[in-house]
Amino acid sequence: MWAMSAVGYRRLGAAGSVAAAAGGWAAGALPARDPWGIWVPHGPGVTVAAAVLAYAGLTLLVVAWWCYGRAGASVRETLTTLGWWAAPLLLAPPLYSADVYSYIAQGAMVLEGHDVYGAGPSVLDPNGLGGDAAASVGGNWTDTPAPYGPVFLVPAQAVTWATGGTIVPAVLGMRLIALAAMALIVWALRRLGRERGDGGESGALWLGALNPLLLMHVVGGMHNDGLMIALMLAGVVLARRGRWILGSAVVGLAMMVKSPAAVALLFIGVIVGRAATGPLPRRVAKGLLAPGAIAGAVAVGATLAAGTGFGWLRTQSVAGTIHTALSATSDLGLALGELLHLLLGADPDPVKTAVQRLGLAAALAFIAYLAWRSARGRLDPVHALGLALVALVALSPMVQPWYLLWGVTVVAATAWDGRAGRALMVLSAALVYETAPSGRTPWYGFALAAVACAVGTVLVRRAGAAATEPGRVPGPRAAVRDRADTR
Repeated sequence: MWAMSAVGYRRLGAAGSVAAAAGGWAAGALPARDPWGIWVPHGPGVTVAAAVLAYAGLTLLVVAWWCYGRAGASVRETLTTLGWWAAPLLLAPPLYSADVYSYIAQGAMVLEGHDVYGAGPSVLDPNGLGGDAAASVGGNWTDTPAPYGPVFLVPAQAVTWATGGTIVPAVLGMRLIALAAMALIVWALRRLGRERGDGGESGALWLGALNPLLLMHVVGGMHNDGLMIALMLAGVVLARRGRWILGSAVVGLAMMVKSPAAVALLFIGVIVGRAATGPLPRRVAKGLLAPGAIAGAVAVGATLAAGTGFGWLRTQSVAGTIHTALSATSDLGLALGELLHLLLGADPDPVKTAVQRLGLAAALAFIAYLAWRSARGRLDPVHALGLALVALVALSPMVQPWYLLWGVTVVAATAWDGRAGRALMVLSAALVYETAPSGRTPWYGFALAAVACAVGTVLVRRAGAAATEPGRVPGPRAAVRDRADTR
């Protein structure tokens, strides 16, 4: 049967990607105004049918991806498949998120001299540069200052200037940045995966780049998390090869896209400290201080060069003010706050804030523990970085589905077929359903995600049980997986 081969799964996934992109033309995150008349609503009936088509295509893509991981494909075949699956998304409207309109509007704000760290896109003239993008920004972000650094605002500004803020070319310009980020992610995954051997390069590409969550939210949705991840991984690759000064500088650039990339500096410090010579205090000091000092200097230099000011220092917490149902600490804090309000009449907001801060403190403590284990040689520093990023996402006050990619891409390079890799595989397949093509988060998105998570868990357990059957001769994938589980 053709669908049982790597080529068959490639075709199946390509069909799914085409359907998801086609559905997006009517059910995607369409702009409020498109002067070209290309990305416009088509009525409720067409929109519903298109959404069903997009979900069906997404399901085909997830199934093809899941099966492709067991097909024993080579690196070249996987890269070809990535091209096939990404190509249908290139000209589609924004999918699964309207954030790209914020990016364009913020680029326009920089061009017009507005303080992007003191106001939101609503300050733009509706009939001026970036006005159409500002009108398309999601309600939560209309008056919210930018939480991003100048290394992202500068290319957003360039795209807005080059396109005059016209929606269709501006979105496609932002997609070019997303594609460049994906190419850098592929480059870094190949090099990190190659260090492991035993099929690590192909496996890293499968989980880290071919992942439907990345395709839909980095290529389709153009989230700047892709650029942050790409620069962070590139910095880690350089540090791993002994060029830690340059690697720390590149991570500094990643921080100036989104601040969570700073976690990588701690584990680059572990790499530096373990490779250093001399007395222990000197090695510890070098590992703890040098990468951060270099990245900090890059951050200052990038901010001064961009001319956008240091307002990003005070806007890092603005995202936490917006409640997302995927944040366990926000959900728990909200529930406890409401309970105390009902019982004692207390203000629920301080309770929610306290629980969120406790969650972040727990994440930081766990990250410190991972760094300590890495420094003692009990855990690979790159793998520890992936686990640290997953923990940070799980305990953050605001969680979006694509945040999982922070840790997925790193774990993919070190243990794509280990326990952590299998868990992230299931979560990737589930969270891709949580957001609708329009960017909204409907109740049925959570239901579909729960079903996908349950099915994925069952399939992973069955695969594990089959791999340990007496007398079974494991194939290449099973053999690699078994070795990874002994770590």
